Amino acid sequence: MQTVVIQGPSTLKGQINISGSKNASLPIMISSLLAKGSCLINNVPNLRDTRFLVSILKDLGCLVDFQKNTFIIKSTVIKKKSADYKYVSQMRASIVILGPTITRYKKFKIALPGGCSIGTRGIDLHLDALKLMGIKILIRNGYVIAERKKNKLDPIIHKFPKISVGATQNILMAATLANGISKLKNCAIEPEVIDLINFLNKCGANIKVKNRTITIKGVRELKLENHKVIPDRIEAGSYILATMATKGRLTLNNFNPNDLTFPLKIYQDMGLKIKKISKSSYEFNCKTLKPLKKISTKEFPGYPTDLQAQLVATQLKSALKSKVVENIFENRFIHIPELRRFGANISIIGKTVTIHKTLNLFGAEVMATDIRASFSLIIAAMMSKGTTVINRIYHLDRGYEEFDLKLKKCGVNISRKK
Repeated sequence: MQTVVIQGPSTLKGQINISGSKNASLPIMISSLLAKGSCLINNVPNLRDTRFLVSILKDLGCLVDFQKNTFIIKSTVIKKKSADYKYVSQMRASIVILGPTITRYKKFKIALPGGCSIGTRGIDLHLDALKLMGIKILIRNGYVIAERKKNKLDPIIHKFPKISVGATQNILMAATLANGISKLKNCAIEPEVIDLINFLNKCGANIKVKNRTITIKGVRELKLENHKVIPDRIEAGSYILATMATKGRLTLNNFNPNDLTFPLKIYQDMGLKIKKISKSSYEFNCKTLKPLKKISTKEFPGYPTDLQAQLVATQLKSALKSKVVENIFENRFIHIPELRRFGANISIIGKTVTIHKTLNLFGAEVMATDIRASFSLIIAAMMSKGTTVINRIYHLDRGYEEFDLKLKKCGVNISRKK
């Protein structure tokens, strides 16, 4: 199993091209199952998760390919009506396959999903809404078995009991071909959800968004159209935080600041300086990092849970009892014991982490626990004296395209080891 070795301390200086959004690419690739025809989806990051999804689609019988950040769809006709455990267990987003497949086919079976260990993230929100649309659901031997009762799904007026990106995406996809108008309330409105809607509307769907309500008028069929995936705001935020932590200077290309409006305001209050270079290029630098008082994670447009771990790491040397409250996932502090291996002084009470200032951090052998927590270890390693070894880097490869090469070009002493 591969590891990453970082010699610290390092200062991030240079340019990084932000990849396409993983969290937008996966549902868009999956949504192709709803439509006929062929198309190209550009700006898809070459990641462990996107490659896994290509394998799942091929296993189902779809004619797809993935070359140089372009996902090529030739046929989305499914020959196999089940998504097997060996694939699905690796990626939680795979549950979103259920909505499109049961919309086009009478019966489909999918293994219960796997992925990061950052909370229960149960699929009840998905299944409860699908039942209302006229789908019979059974769970047997680790599989969800879905069967459509009618020729088309029933439209629904439904309020999600909890805001969920995955459930929003799954049900709005299913509703695109339903027999009537569906209204979904208390929906996630992250940029990745909007990008999915934009793609589906290109393909002939009739979807409108107002506040947290999504209205879908079912259409007869969809026809695939080309699309370019939005930039990855979480990747961008991770590199911005690394720049702040190391008091560096970094230019990000292919970046949309509107997708990080609230986090950028927080970062500017902490000392980040931003300079616009062109329409999609911005320079970031931070000479003096100010301590954070308190911040809580919240659904978009609030502070993203996917940038919580990186923010905690950024504060290790500058905090004055800085507090970070995690409101989205109950187990998203599993990176804290690993950060303590660097010498960090961090305490946890319930949903709140308190970071105490640590003058000196030292390299350590640590273990990646989920995609975003993994990058917090990179930030800590760049702030630390000596050698850091990060194990289980497949988590990093799931979410950050060529992260080691991008960091190396910006002056970080980083290498992969087998």
